[in-house]
Amino acid sequence: MAMFVHMTSAANAPRVRRSGIRAAGSGQGGARGVYCFPVLPSYTLTHQWVRELARFGSRGGLVAVHVRLDDAQPVLVGHYRDRARGTQAAVSAAEAVRRVAALEDPRGWEVFVPRAIRHREVHRVRAVSQVAGWRYLPDAHGTRPCTCFGCRVRGGYGARRLRERLPHPLDGPPPPARELLARVAAAGDPGDAAVLREALHWFGTRRRGPLAALRRLAAHPDPTVREQLVWAVVGWSTPGVGELLDDLAEDPHPAVREAAGDARESR
Repeated sequence: MAMFVHMTSAANAPRVRRSGIRAAGSGQGGARGVYCFPVLPSYTLTHQWVRELARFGSRGGLVAVHVRLDDAQPVLVGHYRDRARGTQAAVSAAEAVRRVAALEDPRGWEVFVPRAIRHREVHRVRAVSQVAGWRYLPDAHGTRPCTCFGCRVRGGYGARRLRERLPHPLDGPPPPARELLARVAAAGDPGDAAVLREALHWFGTRRRGPLAALRRLAAHPDPTVREQLVWAVVGWSTPGVGELLDDLAEDPHPAVREAAGDARESR
């Protein structure tokens, strides 16, 4: 039997002990499953993902779920960068352990189980050091951090000071909401697609926004505007965002439907 460790929020521990681990992760090719890592002799390497996962929030900290899988269980194994390239290897669980253990530097590697983990496969759930591993990427320490909207973590420790010290030329500071609304109004009806996409990009950097004033863009004839509307509102806490995403999930254009579906899953 191959032994792996999966990190999850401490608030999930009772459910994991009772019914296992849900297939909530999105893997290579859009498959649903569970991310984990082989249990190695090195505690730091085994729990290398703790600090990176903690950046995205956890209720009560993270816990380590040790999982026993049949040696023949099909999994995907590779570096996290290989996931986007579609080059993670499909191997057995035993082979995944062998490959990772043989690496000189296994930091950033991951194993993806393309199904849920049953409760009888959960070996134990235990506390784990919250400062093990790397953040952002292996060897990030000493590297100038990127402050673009795609890389930064809103609300993270020292995030505001970091943005002030290292402003990114493409992402800030965003124009005021009233100026953005003026741009949308000046674009006309239905409106110039390029102007609307730029305004929606800036709206996407906000935590809340004027949903009522932008809702009409869900019927814009250009699907790129409707898709940009999805990514503009997905992070908003404004009431009505869920209903708008539900409507866009039935859009006639497949790119808009896919974006709305992904956005609903991320909320």
